[in-house]
Amino acid sequence: MTGLLGGAFDPPHVGHVALADTAERELGLSEVVVVVVADPGHKDVHCPAETRLALAQAAFPDRAVELDRHARTVDMLRAGRWDDPVFLIGADEFAAFPAWKEPDAVLELARLGVASRPGYPRERLEEVLARLSRPDRVVFFEIDPIRVSSSEIREKVGRGEAIDGLVPPAVAAEIADRGLYRG
Repeated sequence: MTGLLGGAFDPPHVGHVALADTAERELGLSEVVVVVVADPGHKDVHCPAETRLALAQAAFPDRAVELDRHARTVDMLRAGRWDDPVFLIGADEFAAFPAWKEPDAVLELARLGVASRPGYPRERLEEVLARLSRPDRVVFFEIDPIRVSSSEIREKVGRGEAIDGLVPPAVAAEIADRGLYRG
């Protein structure tokens, strides 16, 4: 069973790594493929796709890392080579899932593995689940909360502050070597 962890990874951080590791263990996945979205339709990116791909490869040295040219998850899944994968997202992303492009089609093409964290309102997740055509295609697993975001990392780097502990060391080295996020 393959897990897919998609995102902009601008830059990837320890929360992304923890989500992949926890999902693999808790859901019994045979592998987690990291899918770097070249041109996300829902957010601006600060680095070119090839740079973000290199950062993701640094963050996930023991995982397959691929560049995805599709702006939306449903399009990536339609073009993908995976048979019934588990698409991994956080609880906050799941709360917005009904607004995704063709969420019903996403659930036909993949199951959702939703990382919830202690203290996240379960009622909010249940409300979203009740609105889905295929709630049976959603599985929840708990992840320890890690308070980090890509935007916070970019801001810290821009101010010249250390990002130790927020990103894997290889990602910090790539950011420094390439002079990324310096404003």
